[in-house]
Amino acid sequence: MNKTLRNLALIGAGTLGAMACANKLVSVLAEQNDHLPEGREHYYKWKLGNIYYTKTGQGAPLLLIHDLDACSSSYEWSKVISGLSRTYTVYALDLLGCGRSDKPNLTYTNYMYVQLILDFIKNVIKARTSVAATGDSFSFLIMACQMEPANFDKLVGVSPCDLVEMTRTPGRRKNALKYVIDSPIIGTFLYNMDTSRARIAGAARHRYFYKNYMVPDSVVDAYYKAAKKEDGRGKYLMASIRSSYTNINIIPAIQKINNSICLIGGRMHPLIMDIIDEYQAYNPSIEAAYIAGTNYLPQLEAPEKFTELLGIVLD
Repeated sequence: MNKTLRNLALIGAGTLGAMACANKLVSVLAEQNDHLPEGREHYYKWKLGNIYYTKTGQGAPLLLIHDLDACSSSYEWSKVISGLSRTYTVYALDLLGCGRSDKPNLTYTNYMYVQLILDFIKNVIKARTSVAATGDSFSFLIMACQMEPANFDKLVGVSPCDLVEMTRTPGRRKNALKYVIDSPIIGTFLYNMDTSRARIAGAARHRYFYKNYMVPDSVVDAYYKAAKKEDGRGKYLMASIRSSYTNINIIPAIQKINNSICLIGGRMHPLIMDIIDEYQAYNPSIEAAYIAGTNYLPQLEAPEKFTELLGIVLD
């Protein structure tokens, strides 16, 4: 029995050692090339960490918030910022836990991101602001607007989050999963597997873009680099997302908000029409627009069409 236990311990130690070596190799290789483009970069020293953002153009303020994913960053908006900055002062930030922003070891919650948006508008933009947000990040925008509507002008949701999915809450099994992902070696190894270049490329071709043969390598490189910044510390955000800590029921807020809301979707997104219909059922004043030949991220897949449409929406 003692020999068996000793062998098992040796195997376990060897496995952990191999995982640790693999994690280090991924970190070293990821640092060799930085594919995240830089603009007129700034850092907002927020209470939970430094927030990377760019500021471009002149005119009324427009804040762009990327999708909530450990692979995401303000690169999501990189193809449309130049066009939008001809009319607006465009702010594009990396959410805490993403891209070039800090990635602290904490539980990321919906309310935390709501506070980040409110503080960024108050302390950086310092004016009533129109905001466009993608995916689950649209929920932060809705809750922030409900709390302090005077800070917001027009709200735009790009491929907005599913209202039913956002009602899912943490539980025992999800907390166990979070514990594993948060762990130093095994969690980092699982995170590196989940954010491998191959998986990111697959997501870009089958979820982000409709014309999967037109996905530029630069997109895959930027998403991969965003995931690997700070030696895989994006795992803390991934753990919170997978455990539903970033979720919240936004239906009551959708029903109450009086600000102008427009939802933009890629026409080829398989679920977007049903999702937007549900929003409009709760608030008939919500407008909708679709961009032909695009999927989840029309701002990357058809930037010129997106820029033109967003300009019309915000006008």
